[in-house]
Amino acid sequence: MTSPVAGDSQFSASELANFNRDGYFIAKGLMPDSYLQRMRQITERDLNAHQGDIEYEAQLHYPGAPDSLDSEGGRTIRRLRQAVSRDPVFLQLVREPFLLQRLQQLLGPHVVMPLAHHNCIMTKQPRYSSDTGWHQDTRYWSFSDGHLINIWIALGTEDLHNGCLQVLPGTHTAQADKDRLDEALFLRTDLPQNQPLLQTAVPVPLQPGDVLFFHARCFHAATRNSSQNTKQSVVFTFRSLDNPPQAGSRSAALPELLLS
Repeated sequence: MTSPVAGDSQFSASELANFNRDGYFIAKGLMPDSYLQRMRQITERDLNAHQGDIEYEAQLHYPGAPDSLDSEGGRTIRRLRQAVSRDPVFLQLVREPFLLQRLQQLLGPHVVMPLAHHNCIMTKQPRYSSDTGWHQDTRYWSFSDGHLINIWIALGTEDLHNGCLQVLPGTHTAQADKDRLDEALFLRTDLPQNQPLLQTAVPVPLQPGDVLFFHARCFHAATRNSSQNTKQSVVFTFRSLDNPPQAGSRSAALPELLLS
């Protein structure tokens, strides 16, 4: 695999400032073509074979999803889980300096990759994909604190037509009051007090090879895929060494990788 040159391995001061202000930053064209090609190959292989640990749209019951696994479109895949177990390319990727050094800037010198959260290939397929409401990834996670970083790697073009991510900039700095959330901890779109915040929503269109770094507390959402082609993205989560999962929680259910 070929990697960006060493000078491209860190965020600039202005890029870091933008991340700290907004809770996200897009590193344009960061992913080398050799990695993109291999990850697409693995994705197509496992989508076609329904191979490995899989989450189906019908299992989440989000708006637009099939009613059950046995209904029409019921075997539409939402996520190929446990990506690092599918091919060595994923483990090689997360140790690359162009990712790891940026993560160290955001998390500190010692970066850990939990395998219990994300660690997946997200797919949004035509016809039977669903809408994901506004949420923070930390809503069901259990760590010492909520300071975790996600990376979202676009394997193809992502835009509003095929359900790209949308974010609420700056929402990573505070936890939302529970009375503004529904029972599943999605931000309620029907509450008047949430409207000013919802009006700040920004779409995050991506081109193949773009990498979105975003804080796990940054509210984000996505609509269903209205195009004729499947959208594919690789998603991982990272924490600092001094932010361990709480014992006995789902966050502690799987091993973790110490990357630096």
